[in-house]
Amino acid sequence: QVQLVESGGGLVQPGGSLRLSCAASGFTFRLYTMSWYRQAPGKERELVAGIASAGGITNYVDSVKGRFTISRDNAKNTVYLQMNSLKPEDTAVYYCNVWFNGYRYWGQGTQVTVSS
Repeated sequence: QVQLVESGGGLVQPGGSLRLSCAASGFTFRLYTMSWYRQAPGKERELVAGIASAGGITNYVDSVKGRFTISRDNAKNTVYLQMNSLKPEDTAVYYCNVWFNGYRYWGQGTQVTVSS
């Protein structure tokens, strides 16, 4: 079965950096677009970044462009989100996502808190 396991979240000061990882299993990882979403308290879940199967095409929500970088290692079945210049408004639970066989799968999420 499909499993997505996120890691790397934590508490960081404004301006700091974190690198999130998502280890995937249960499907042929290299064939699928992967995405990161986030959900802040009281807000809807939003798409943060996506990366195509071969890794050459990426997209970002405007609020993170120039600060976040999504990447993938198809040999390790892992997708990453490098987050730099973090702001308090980046505080949220971050989720890894894949659309597979007509169903959207989510990981358990990892908390990112940006605070001084």
